[in-house]
Amino acid sequence: MNNKKYFYDNFMRANNQIIDEFLNEYDYIWKAVPNIYKLIPEIAKKLDDNFIEIQTGVFVEKTAKISQKAAIIGPCIIDAGAEIRPNAYIRENVYIGKSTIIGNSSEIKNSIILDNAEIPHFNYVGDSILGNFAHLGAGAIISNFRQDRNNIKIRLNDNIVIDSGIQKLGAILSDHVEIGSNAVINPGTIIGKNSRIYPLTQTRGEIPANHILKNDNKLYPIVSK
Repeated sequence: MNNKKYFYDNFMRANNQIIDEFLNEYDYIWKAVPNIYKLIPEIAKKLDDNFIEIQTGVFVEKTAKISQKAAIIGPCIIDAGAEIRPNAYIRENVYIGKSTIIGNSSEIKNSIILDNAEIPHFNYVGDSILGNFAHLGAGAIISNFRQDRNNIKIRLNDNIVIDSGIQKLGAILSDHVEIGSNAVINPGTIIGKNSRIYPLTQTRGEIPANHILKNDNKLYPIVSK
């Protein structure tokens, strides 16, 4: 298998140099997820005076908006223009990119969320990496744990199955991915750029770029008009 297909820059491009260099260390992008705990302190070391440590290990850029009803546990970095709405819950080893929205009753754990992403209503995102402008509809869930407690397996196209070696792994959502309301993204899912998942759809495996997964569980190419 050509590993270059699964380099991070085929899925997204971080506007933060430290994140860019961190993700480039891995031949498969999902290998970065269990090491996010190493990334957050490295970013924190190089933050400028526009960031304020509002509590231990939680660094917020001055233009970000944080509801007093949100709960945040560090280490966490919230970048410029981000909005953390009431009852959001962010816990341990999370980077929230510029102008990103984390909304009501949404929980984020051990994840990298790049710029302009939207996780706005009743969502769960655990052990995942979301690209720029990724969007989750209301109630959409990224599951990160198998019921049988075995390691997460990455099921790629061409019947390739890779054992991730870890029990908790959510999903990789590339730039401009759209997830419909109440969709469930199963552990170890990889979704390519510009692809869409219909509401109420269960998703697993690898979804190629520029495709739609509909409720019939079939893939359809996105046709430019």
